[in-house]
Amino acid sequence: MTTLASVGWSVSPLPIVLAAAGLALFASGFRRLRARAPRHARWWRAALFCAAVALALVAAISPLHAAGEQDLLSAHMLEHVIIGDLVPAALMVSLQGPLLAFVVPAVVIAGVTRRPRLRAALGRLVMPAGAVAIWLTSLAMWHIPAVYDAAATSFPLHLLEHASFMLSGILVWFVLVDTARRRKTSTGVRLAVALTLFTAGQFLATTLVLAAHPIYPHYATGSGLLGLSPLADQDAAGLVMMGEQMLTLGLFAVFAVRRHLDESLARPSADPLVRQVLGRPSP
Repeated sequence: MTTLASVGWSVSPLPIVLAAAGLALFASGFRRLRARAPRHARWWRAALFCAAVALALVAAISPLHAAGEQDLLSAHMLEHVIIGDLVPAALMVSLQGPLLAFVVPAVVIAGVTRRPRLRAALGRLVMPAGAVAIWLTSLAMWHIPAVYDAAATSFPLHLLEHASFMLSGILVWFVLVDTARRRKTSTGVRLAVALTLFTAGQFLATTLVLAAHPIYPHYATGSGLLGLSPLADQDAAGLVMMGEQMLTLGLFAVFAVRRHLDESLARPSADPLVRQVLGRPSP
């Protein structure tokens, strides 16, 4: 039986260069903000950012990437949920608040600020409707069998596919986490966004699990990697997406509701009976 370890690493310079650039920008911004306001640049943020970069490299150059390119749909799906969901979520949480403005290069911020049309366009992209529309379009487009197979055999298309997953993931998690802390999107709207993402993802995952035959021709004749048949591999791909969404979006829902309750109870107008039920003292 062929294993992931026997597939080998796919050492491409582009992911390594991008990772190094991201770490350098973060280190510079983190250092400057920590010198001015340490409470906004705690070490757990640095650890989470580094973990996100490491996870992105695992998806991009490890045997997981090579297996996904060859004949393991479940490996390819795991690669996609890492770069399109787990990594963006970790990045947006780590950059939340003032740190975002310190990490993004000043020349980029100035360039956007000086161009009202560009600023307005970017503003629409990070609104719930815009971010969700881009995420849904990316998900639907790249999972059309002909497009999915073409991306698996073409480096430029594969690169574009991964870039679109990463960017659309950053947009929706920017909204969910409220990375810029603009507080313009209510908890209810953010929960609705999470539910929309979950529903769309589960529809795709369920389709993969319930299909009676392999959907993607590129993965229909596997070489027995990990001992999986093409249909079992497809089932595993669907289960990977199901599990990952339950983990990330489920955790988001728990933290979002908890934070909303904490903020509501912090207001002087909070109902004393509600405080008593939740075990919170009155102000």
